[in-house]
Amino acid sequence: MATATIEKTVSAGAAEYKVADIGLAEFGRREIDIAEQEMPGLMSIRNKYAAGKPLAGVRIMGSLHMTIQTAVLIETMVALGADVRWASCNIFSTQDHAAAAIAAAGVPVFAWKGESLEEFWWCTNEAMNFPDGKGGLLGPQLVIDDGGDATLLIHKGYEMENGDPWINSPSEAHEEDVIKALLKKVQAKYPSRWRNVVKEWRGVSEETTTGVHRLYKMFEQGKLLVPAINVNDSVTKSKFDNLYGCRESLVDGIKRATDVMVAGKVAVICGYGDVGKGCAASLRGLGARVIVTEVDPINALQAAMEGYEVTTVEETLGRGDIYVTCTGNVDIITVEQMKRMKDQAIVCNIGHFDNEIQMEKLLAVPGLKKLTIKPQVDKFTFPAGNSIFVLAEGRLVNLGCATGHPSFVMSNSFANQTLAQLDLWKNKDTYKVGIYLIPKKLDEEVARLHLEKIGVKLTTLTKRQADYIGVPVEGPYKADFYRY
Repeated sequence: MATATIEKTVSAGAAEYKVADIGLAEFGRREIDIAEQEMPGLMSIRNKYAAGKPLAGVRIMGSLHMTIQTAVLIETMVALGADVRWASCNIFSTQDHAAAAIAAAGVPVFAWKGESLEEFWWCTNEAMNFPDGKGGLLGPQLVIDDGGDATLLIHKGYEMENGDPWINSPSEAHEEDVIKALLKKVQAKYPSRWRNVVKEWRGVSEETTTGVHRLYKMFEQGKLLVPAINVNDSVTKSKFDNLYGCRESLVDGIKRATDVMVAGKVAVICGYGDVGKGCAASLRGLGARVIVTEVDPINALQAAMEGYEVTTVEETLGRGDIYVTCTGNVDIITVEQMKRMKDQAIVCNIGHFDNEIQMEKLLAVPGLKKLTIKPQVDKFTFPAGNSIFVLAEGRLVNLGCATGHPSFVMSNSFANQTLAQLDLWKNKDTYKVGIYLIPKKLDEEVARLHLEKIGVKLTTLTKRQADYIGVPVEGPYKADFYRY
């Protein structure tokens, strides 16, 4: 679909959409039905609030992987009364049958697997274009973001309309050029588009570590325009999605892409945060000899105490078989390091963006030969004769080469997203610009909603026990500073 024309959309009744194949809708619907049974927390929240329609008429734009699990989130927003438009937050992560099912249900969705960068940003902008019924456009009142792309587009557009010189400055990457070109195109047609959007924008809930970093940076610089809820650092997100989700989906992506035998291989995990912990456990569980790289002494010590070798990427070159970046940082694996890797090494990323691995510099190596084995699996042969395999072009391997996290763990994440959207709208007139966390009591409630599904029975504190440790019988049980 990378060559699809992006100037036109298709209408289905009152809804517009652009997806790969609307004929996949029935298949998507069957999988959504299965996913709903594996997402007890999200479905419980839907059932609790649907009758009251607390988001009635609220314009919600989503920029988040258009998967089967996200389809359940979208339909929860709709059940709560929202007017929803959606785009994916990654060019490879869309499940086309999921997008088709949502489009067929009447929700405007703009997403397909294998978008170009130009198409990706077109889709993001299109998902913000709510018709006003008079031939004009409205913007979102709330945003569900994953990685901060939608938030970035609104902020950069608003800053451009207020004279910020960034729009005409030299770009550091091709994607930056794409964003600038789109903003200029929008401005030519709607000169006050982003100022009008910001007037009615009431908040954003952010899904992932990288997007949260962006939010804090904007807030520190005095540039953040709306209240934001940091969903990522809810315990039932970061300790479940990031750790347990990656523990299952990383290997799913590597194996679907390569069919490689993991046992006996040397696997190098770059970063030992929650994502790295899940990835290391996953590969060790299949018999890999796992090496961890870290910059943080605390994380490095944790890895060592778990029995992992901790060293630098440079020290692994020539013996590492599988490399996984999961830091949320930039230039974690450089082109010079890739040149020195063991022949046939596999290189992939499970951090949000594609800049953890130096992909643009890799493609610029003189004499480099690229062979596409199949979509999202590329073999690069260096002039010296050694080759490496890069998965998903350095983007999220679990979504580019597989289908992402299982439904049950995403129920935790998306229950938090739903609560965040409800909270932002309820407090739209009182929240000041800043970054908020979901209260501990609600975090515990999200966990509680998932226990019955897996047969967990909680012990109940007696009044004496609760008083002894200074907590309510019904919780919350931990202080905000507690690290799980």
